[in-house]
Formats: sequence, C-alpha cells, structure tokens
Amino acid sequence: MNVPVLNIKGNKTKREAELNDHVFAGEINEHVVWLDIKALMANKRQGTHASKGRSYVSGGGRKPFRQKGTGRARQGSSRAPHHVGGGRVFGPQPHGYYQKVNKKVKKLARRSVLTDKAQNQKIVVVEDFQLETPRTKSITEMLDALKINGQKVLLLTNGYAPSIHKSADNLYKVNVREDVTFSSYDVVNAQVVVIQEGALTKINEVLGA
Repeated sequence: MNVPVLNIKGNKTKREAELNDHVFAGEINEHVVWLDIKALMANKRQGTHASKGRSYVSGGGRKPFRQKGTGRARQGSSRAPHHVGGGRVFGPQPHGYYQKVNKKVKKLARRSVLTDKAQNQKIVVVEDFQLETPRTKSITEMLDALKINGQKVLLLTNGYAPSIHKSADNLYKVNVREDVTFSSYDVVNAQVVVIQEGALTKINEVLGA
C-alpha cells in the first residue's frame, strides 16, 4: 500500500511512502488490543489507596464501660468498626496493579490499531521536518494545512525532536511520540495518525519483522 508524502504546507510531494502490509493491512485482533490497553491503564495506577483498620485508629485503649450491670452489650473498645470513629472493616490497602503483556502481544496490538487507522484512511505521512525553536503556531499551521486541526492527532517523529514536543505541549489534542515508542492506546485515542517519513521507515522495520 502506497500513500502520498505531504509537506508541512499540506501539498503533495513527488514521493510516495510504502505502508508495510504486515503492519498496516493485517488482521485486526480486538481481544489482543483490549489486553494491551487494559494492562497499560492498570500499570498507570499508583495503588496507594489505604484506610485505617481498628489497629491503626488512635484511642480506644480503655474499656468504654464496665462489663456487667449496664444493660448494654459488652464492649471492649470504642474504636471497634461498629463505633463512630472506629476502624474500617476490609478497607482498601496499598497494593500493585501491574499486569504483564508479552512482547508479541504488544506488537500484534499495535499492528491491529494501525491497520484499523489505515483502513479508515486516518493515516497521513509527512516529510521529515524540524523546528529550530519551539513554536506552537508552527504545529497549528501544519494541522490547518493538513485539514485536521481540532481533531485528536498522534504525531510520530523521526527520532527525538524536542522542539516539536515542546511546540505541541500547549495543544491538548496533539500527542507527540518518537517513531516506535507509541502504544496501542496512543493510536486508539487519536482520530488521525500523522507519521514523519523517517518514522514510517522505522515502524515498517520494527513492527514488520
């Protein structure tokens, strides 16, 4: 599959870029995508939630009233769970949410989401470009020229491009990643995937292997 290479002004160049069929025209495995994204979201959780059980609540050292003769049920502590100010029963405790996903599963998930975007013609290939200084307007002008401004955009750069990253920081609908460092969630969360020509070469090599 070949697509035209555009410049940052939205005009077609004389070159075409090849989308590796193994990456952009494979079988879409929705279950694998679900497994990968579920693990990604779970691994973002800090797991620092906690509540105090009766052994952690201060106070309640003495018996609240005598054992017999009051007509009330016997009580050993005012910090028992059924008392106001008492500890919590079976409350949340800190623990990890880490889930492991095999490398082959992650690779298949990324192929699947890229195939979905290619089938819906939501992949745009642009020639490699760099910005001398960070400038948000440069990114917005490019998005206007590509007629995708206002949409959620995933921009994949050819190698680390700090000026492009900083230029897109103020644009909450634009997510910048370095060639093959993107996740399947990054692609699913975007409406359009813009790929620099050099980044596409690396993606074809890494995911097409």
